[in-house]
Amino acid sequence: MTDIQGSCLCGRVVFSCDNRFSQFHFCHCQQCQKTSGSAHAANLFTEPSNINWLKGQDQIKRFDVPGRAISSAFCRHCGCAMPYLSGTGKALVVPAGCLDGEPNIAVDDQIFWAERASWYDAALASQCFLGFPRVC
Repeated sequence: MTDIQGSCLCGRVVFSCDNRFSQFHFCHCQQCQKTSGSAHAANLFTEPSNINWLKGQDQIKRFDVPGRAISSAFCRHCGCAMPYLSGTGKALVVPAGCLDGEPNIAVDDQIFWAERASWYDAALASQCFLGFPRVC
């Protein structure tokens, strides 16, 4: 299997793993909206041991939602989402956006659909641009 590398925006955290993910979910739950700052989280799942920290593992901060099986991990410097071990310890959760390449699988599904942001459906039908449509 080929390796895939990932990193944070500032480059202080870098990792690699085998590009053999078993699940890929877009999660629309309200907690994932909060942790991602967007309409949904895009998380890949693999075996817990499928990671090799190349640098900066000590720069990762983890947050576990009290009383829930929901967590997030991020670079202490730039805030980018980083891989973390699930609360049960049965999976490594890898935010798709931190990968520097294409994962081996496509999105399986969109979960917690009933909790999706009220503006999400309209966003899918909106106009697309290759860059900023005007100076922001």
